Amino acid sequence: MRVAAKCAAVVAALGLAVPVWAQFGMGRAPSMKGIFHPVVGEGAAYQIQGGRESGPNQMEIAVVGKEDYQGLSGYWLEMSFGEMRGGMGAMKSLYVMEGPTPGVKRMIMMMNGQAYEFPMNNPMMGGRMPKPEAGDIRNDKSAVDVGKETITVPAGTVSCEHYKASDGSYDLWVSEKVSPWGMVKMVGKDSTMVLTRQISDAKTKITGPVRPFDPSAMMGQRPNQ
Repeated sequence: MRVAAKCAAVVAALGLAVPVWAQFGMGRAPSMKGIFHPVVGEGAAYQIQGGRESGPNQMEIAVVGKEDYQGLSGYWLEMSFGEMRGGMGAMKSLYVMEGPTPGVKRMIMMMNGQAYEFPMNNPMMGGRMPKPEAGDIRNDKSAVDVGKETITVPAGTVSCEHYKASDGSYDLWVSEKVSPWGMVKMVGKDSTMVLTRQISDAKTKITGPVRPFDPSAMMGQRPNQ
């Protein structure tokens, strides 16, 4: 499915660890890399070039809410996509980066005008919670700190810290002034992602009642009532 392929390419470029993509035959994305700096109402817009399909694509990721999860602070991070003609238009995940098992605790997707929540311990998710994520590239031993660099992207000229994967799989430029992940530019083996603008006063695009996920929805069928 063309729309699903675009979404998968974007998520892979970002590095979000969302196991549901593997269940749809799209492969498993690596862990998110950056500096986790969530500010409710703030976010960033990116242009993605490359991936599974040629041509640029647009994506926004913003912090649209805060919620306690088992006594820990969680933040709703929402991704929305440009150039969509239906299907998945937005996805938000509750990130809890404190405690012994940091990572995604809840996930809601907007598909065909209906919001669905994916049960994180359901067989659709591999029967387990998502793998914990590092959250902060400064603590990632597989990334090398190249040093400070000032780069120019569509959003402007930004002073960044440059990190390079020790296996050569990506270069990443980050700034603590960009919420929620600090990402200003990422260059992977077959894709590039650059910051086009920063977002303020962000609000969720996922509206209406949220239903439990029904696999028939992915086949374009009407979900069970």
